[in-house]
Amino acid sequence: MFSRKALSRGAQLAARQQGCSKLAQRRGYAAAAASSSAPSSFTYDTSDVAGVKVAARDSHGPTTKLAVVAKAGTRYQPAPGLTVGLEEFAFKNTEKRSALRITREAELLGGQLTAYHTREALVLEARFLRDDIPYFIELLAEVITQTRYTTHEFLEDVDRVIHLKQGKFAGDVSALALDAAHTVAFHKGLGASLYPTPSVNYKSYTNEHSIADYAATVYAKSNIALVGDGASTNALSRWTEQFFKNVPTSSKGSATLNTEATTYYGGEQRIAHSGGNSVIIAFPGSSFGTFTPEIAVLVALLGGQPNVKWSPGFTLLSKANAATPGAISTASNLAYSDAGLLAIQIKGAAARSVGSHAKEAVQALKSIAEGAVSKEDLTKAIAKAKFDALEASQSGVSALLNAGSGIIHSGKPFQVVETVKSIDGVTADKLKTTAKSLIDGKASVAAVGDLYMLPYAAELGLKILNPISEPTQASVKMAFAWKAAGLTYNRYLAVASRVVRRCLKEEQRILAERRGESDLRFAKWSNGKMGEPKNLADANAAAASEAASSGSSS
Repeated sequence: MFSRKALSRGAQLAARQQGCSKLAQRRGYAAAAASSSAPSSFTYDTSDVAGVKVAARDSHGPTTKLAVVAKAGTRYQPAPGLTVGLEEFAFKNTEKRSALRITREAELLGGQLTAYHTREALVLEARFLRDDIPYFIELLAEVITQTRYTTHEFLEDVDRVIHLKQGKFAGDVSALALDAAHTVAFHKGLGASLYPTPSVNYKSYTNEHSIADYAATVYAKSNIALVGDGASTNALSRWTEQFFKNVPTSSKGSATLNTEATTYYGGEQRIAHSGGNSVIIAFPGSSFGTFTPEIAVLVALLGGQPNVKWSPGFTLLSKANAATPGAISTASNLAYSDAGLLAIQIKGAAARSVGSHAKEAVQALKSIAEGAVSKEDLTKAIAKAKFDALEASQSGVSALLNAGSGIIHSGKPFQVVETVKSIDGVTADKLKTTAKSLIDGKASVAAVGDLYMLPYAAELGLKILNPISEPTQASVKMAFAWKAAGLTYNRYLAVASRVVRRCLKEEQRILAERRGESDLRFAKWSNGKMGEPKNLADANAAAASEAASSGSSS
């Protein structure tokens, strides 16, 4: 290889031009490949196999991800604890296999089995090598149709794990704040808690029998979808038809799912907590059913996480994080089938810093509503929104979940290609209008932590449905019983003192009987004196012997 000094200036220029042309050519190939391969690599092929809705996307890799997505999230459960209880029963004893056998077989094949739930879905997921797809399809079908909901497993495993998750959830101020924001935003349905709160006695609703009935209701062909990533459509359809034929066509259980349409309300909730501080500022967001590209760009512009670790980045919240340490602010859009929640999440150890971040977040949103966004920042936000959408659909937990939820609710999976095209059409005026509608509308605010320092929604300049009013001390009118009985006050004191003395004597007598002793005085006189106090047991024994002797003598 020749050194740079050995080349003439002309040769150097020629080599430089050749390198630039090759780089431009590679960029052109990359752009063409991206535009041509995006639909095939991000689009799911859907089909109906034996009544089961199936979606497959073949990435031609060595591993496969397979998931059964059921319409059984906390939004639909008729009683608290059923969804998490059904989740904990997954991959335990079935009619054919024990939990130990399932675990050992999965480990021998190098597979991973997980179960989790969201507000709308319950997901049973398996990750494995591509050639092992028949076994894991059979296992998933067996889990949803032949799981044994036994009493000992509920008492020893399921109930114990629910208690642990309850405690973990109750100690996480960020999770509590987000849960409270959903409650004030949607009330029931999507507003239901992800886990039963400690104040709710879920055992009065949830046991092995109610969970089995809930499983019979949600594990039906009309209520589930099978999604495969890294599997061919032919292989997935072939084994699904063989092993999912025993899944009921319709619900067999007696439980009634909560299927009411979601309504956004807004409001404020404050929870005292000693484990940290968190504030959630939320607005109506973008849903899967009606995707709003302006919301995606708005979330990308607010951001919170820098793209490069040594720079705060261009997003408004990341600049606030760098300027005010002690708290972290991030923005995200929580999308559901018929509703969405644009949430700004703020957490930190210092309540004063969390409150300052909350005010800065509202000011950042107001600046967008006023049109104070440069053209360069808008271009960056659009590019970031497109990247976030493509990355979420390419890999991760949300890929299978979003595809399965889309099939269950709308009959087709969420297609990211259409989303990216709509994001390109966002302009500065559209973004300004969207931000202004959020500021002028009803917000959902939740604060968890030191309530003395954390701000109210009114202090942040936000509008809510029902502002929290400070409780005022009302005048109390006492109704005295002795007046109603027609007694004088002196007569009332005399009666009350007599009752108190009688109660005290009665209490002493009861305590003495518990010790086996009592001040027993005989009614008759003996030698001119009243009987001395004696032990109750001894007096009874003496009386019994005296009665026996007098009876024998007579």
